[in-house]
Amino acid sequence: MSKSIIITGAGRGIGKVTAETFLDAGWRVGLVGRNGAALEEVAADHENALVLECDVTQETAVEGAFDRAMGAWGHLDAIFNNAGVSLLSTTIDEIDVGKWREVIDVNLTGSFICAKVAFGIMRRQEPQGGRIINNGSVSAYVPRWGSAAYTASKHAITGLTRSISLDGRPYSIACGQIDIGNALTDMAAKMTTGMPQADGEIKVEPVMDVAHVASSVLHMASLPLDANVQFMTVMATNMPFIGRG
Repeated sequence: MSKSIIITGAGRGIGKVTAETFLDAGWRVGLVGRNGAALEEVAADHENALVLECDVTQETAVEGAFDRAMGAWGHLDAIFNNAGVSLLSTTIDEIDVGKWREVIDVNLTGSFICAKVAFGIMRRQEPQGGRIINNGSVSAYVPRWGSAAYTASKHAITGLTRSISLDGRPYSIACGQIDIGNALTDMAAKMTTGMPQADGEIKVEPVMDVAHVASSVLHMASLPLDANVQFMTVMATNMPFIGRG
């Protein structure tokens, strides 16, 4: 029987390309997101796709979506916690507290809720176990100028990944994190026209094909549960990361 994965933020960008990559590889894929029409577009012509429209920040909605997936599949092999948002670059004094909370709610709390529900399923199912892959960022290590909310959320994802990895050991639940730098999606298109740097300049930044992210997630998810990619950084080779700024 084909393996199964739930991918959040599957209607666009990294999530969409990753979902299509898994579907092409023969996986059963649960598509989670708030835009049902976008999810239906991804699912078109793929009999192994399951649309699971929901908001990852709402625990009851996430539980319902995961229950629908289990009802269809009977077993959950993996989840890719990918849903996320960011803000326009600005210094911390100009960040609206409501916008801060939105970023933390989607990027961190949403990942926590989905991981919590998936962990419970994987712990109880037979055979026991599964894999949780969190979407971090190079900002989980080195911040971009004016990114306090996003960077804080991604540093927290690293702590969440490590904690889940430790908690999952007795239950054959592996957890890893993929940290992505400058994958060319609609969200990252501005990098090709100029991004603010720490020295005050606006510079065009190198980008990479988002397909490299999708193939990397597929590799992580395809490993046997006695092997794990704990952290993987996939980035445009010449982007400002090593020695950022």
